[in-house]
Amino acid sequence: MEGRGLHRAGERWPERVPHAPEIQFGVAVGRLWIRTHEAAEVVDLTARLEAFVEAAALEAGSVNVQSRHTTAGIVVNENEPGLLRDALALLERLAPRGSGYAHDELHLRPGLPPDERPNGHAHAKALLLRTAETVNVADGRLLLGTWQRVLLVELDGPREREVSLLALGEKRR
Repeated sequence: MEGRGLHRAGERWPERVPHAPEIQFGVAVGRLWIRTHEAAEVVDLTARLEAFVEAAALEAGSVNVQSRHTTAGIVVNENEPGLLRDALALLERLAPRGSGYAHDELHLRPGLPPDERPNGHAHAKALLLRTAETVNVADGRLLLGTWQRVLLVELDGPREREVSLLALGEKRR
């Protein structure tokens, strides 16, 4: 492996590689606000993430996409209507609405706002999903597979949702 730019464990990297171009590292932070319209639905965020990568001038690195809610998830999958119906139906079978969740006993939870609604089912479904996904970026583009999309999964809508974005990496020159 010597001669290929790799170092052995414990070996220090040189301070500067001769004739190597300078890399400008950057960080960009962003937010998306999404208004959902159904109790359970899937919203494709991919085009908005592509716009964020472009605005951040990110050439190579990664973008972290994080839901700021406990009843919504972020997934990477195909945005095909039949698959999305199947996924929401699967979550409903695993954590059906009205199945006697302790979280829904609102009278036992002091200090709740008056508009609090029983949503134990949505929290249980969210436990099965991820809060965040990280997508690699190369040549200024998200490195997603042919059918992959970044999706917000709403489990307790309709609501206003916030998604946090963090891009890290080499900036475009």
